[in-house]
Amino acid sequence: MTVTYSSKVANATFFGFHRLLVRWRGSIYKLLYREFLVFALLYSVLSVVYRWVLTDPQKRLFEKMSIYCDRYAEQIPVTFVLGFYVTLVVNRWWNQFQNLPWPDRLMFLISSCVQGQDEQGRLLRRTLMRYVNLTSLLIFRSVSTAVCKRFPTIDHVVEAGFMTPEERKIFENLKSPHLKYWVPVVWFTNLASKARKEGRIQDSVDLQTILNEMNRFRTWCSTLFGYDWVGIPLVYTQVVTLAVYTFFSACIIGRQFLDPAQGYQGHDLDLYVPVFTLLQFFFYSGWLKVAEQLINPFGEDDDDFEANWCIDRNLQVSLMAVDEMHMNIPHLTKDIYWNEPDVRPPYTLAAADYCIPSFLGSTTDMGLSEILQSEEIDIQDPRRQGTVLGRMRRLLSVQEPPNLHIRPSFKRHSSDISSFFPFVPEQRVHSGPEESMAGQHRSYFNPHQHHVLETLSTLREVNSTPSSPETSVRSLSYNSVPKVVISESESNPGNHSADTVVIAASLASERSSSEQDQTQKPEACLKDLSGEELNQADSPVEAEPRKFRRRSLVEIAKKKQLSFQLSQQNSGSSMRNLPSPTALRKTKAPIMAPQSPARSPQQEMPQTTDNAGASSQEKEKDTNHHS
Repeated sequence: MTVTYSSKVANATFFGFHRLLVRWRGSIYKLLYREFLVFALLYSVLSVVYRWVLTDPQKRLFEKMSIYCDRYAEQIPVTFVLGFYVTLVVNRWWNQFQNLPWPDRLMFLISSCVQGQDEQGRLLRRTLMRYVNLTSLLIFRSVSTAVCKRFPTIDHVVEAGFMTPEERKIFENLKSPHLKYWVPVVWFTNLASKARKEGRIQDSVDLQTILNEMNRFRTWCSTLFGYDWVGIPLVYTQVVTLAVYTFFSACIIGRQFLDPAQGYQGHDLDLYVPVFTLLQFFFYSGWLKVAEQLINPFGEDDDDFEANWCIDRNLQVSLMAVDEMHMNIPHLTKDIYWNEPDVRPPYTLAAADYCIPSFLGSTTDMGLSEILQSEEIDIQDPRRQGTVLGRMRRLLSVQEPPNLHIRPSFKRHSSDISSFFPFVPEQRVHSGPEESMAGQHRSYFNPHQHHVLETLSTLREVNSTPSSPETSVRSLSYNSVPKVVISESESNPGNHSADTVVIAASLASERSSSEQDQTQKPEACLKDLSGEELNQADSPVEAEPRKFRRRSLVEIAKKKQLSFQLSQQNSGSSMRNLPSPTALRKTKAPIMAPQSPARSPQQEMPQTTDNAGASSQEKEKDTNHHS
């Protein structure tokens, strides 16, 4: 019978397992004492022979053999091989326990779904459960030695009441060389189908549920039969056994205490009892005995499964559930907590310490005042909400000092790609909201059209930190992302030959000036802006994206002259193809921007009324000048 000691280790106490060490039944002492005595006896005999029987030359030879055995015995991987083998055996043992056939689910279904309190209904329910128990009995007879000793033949099964004489004749007349534990399963399914036709089982869903549970029960039985049929490979068991026994056979010679006068390394003491060698034998051999006991849990060891008890229990409980307890329902009465919304069962004085409050979550212990204080600080000081340091402090629940001064940092918001990437003049980069609301036509970049920007793409120093009361630098709102709008320049409708556009005129000058201005105050970075941009910079929040203003003819000519100078430094060939700055100053005619073939005259309309008026005035001035 299985040794149970759960109540002895229910509570962890000081030396709680020491009470288990003195138990004999199911202990390691009971399993290993024979092998331990044999090992100790062989070691003692060899030690006596070495000390009192052998001559001096024979002792020197034995000492060399002992050192040799001790050196090479450690190369046997006993721990690895034995540990893996025992792990495999324990997993196999536990899986067999999980697949023991229990008829509880079936007896619940049969008691509730098979109707009829008459003699026929009672006979039907009891017969169905008897077939279930007969199936498990036939399996246990084939895998358990204890059950086979109890029911050695079918006559003993009939005598025990699991099978009738008529059923025995049918069972024996079935000529099959295989194990016939499945025959009662077939009887069960046929009888359940007959009960459905007779109306004892009122619904086909109930019949299907009963058959599914019977199939599960049969699966448990077949799993046990499979574990008994296919075990751990014999080769592995032999390797583990030989490794353990060979190791300790070598230890009998190699762990002998040699003469200290000879000066062998590690043999300074001469003890008669090898304490640690005996403990090593106790542990390794005990480990092997554990695997030997658990490899087949249906034997007669102390820790094997009690299959006979399972058979007795299953038969008694299942017949009671489908017969005496069928529709035997207690009278319905009101419980003692009928009108009490707060139900609290009483505790005894011994269990009073186990009455604890309900767990409401780990955040219940957090103080509400601390949470509100941190939120108030974040709301009152909006300067700290956008900084990385402020976010980290809020994440770590660290309050910022009230006199924290945020230094404005500047970064180059545009890049030098405008000098190398050929945009068309009509293209808008990050168009503003007024352009998207107006619904104007936008032309997209065409890589096959080799146009260059005519207007100047300047670089500006943009403040990347929010503004503070100490500084007058403009701050960016959440929706006001810095956008660059590239506008068309004034062009002469009659001049179609000038397709050349200037390239990033003020790139080098602004790069050098921006490096010098970064060490100054933020106000110094905004001196080169126009009057309209300075007015927008004075406001704390920028509501709209800024545009480049249209430049006059004199400014365009100056920028063109500067761009030609840069082109002359970079390439001599491009200098020969472009007109000279002198000719440009004499003509003072605006260069017409190349137009896309897909654009219509209606699409060339200006976007705003102010720009349209300014364009018409400049055209009139150009006409008077030419006249």
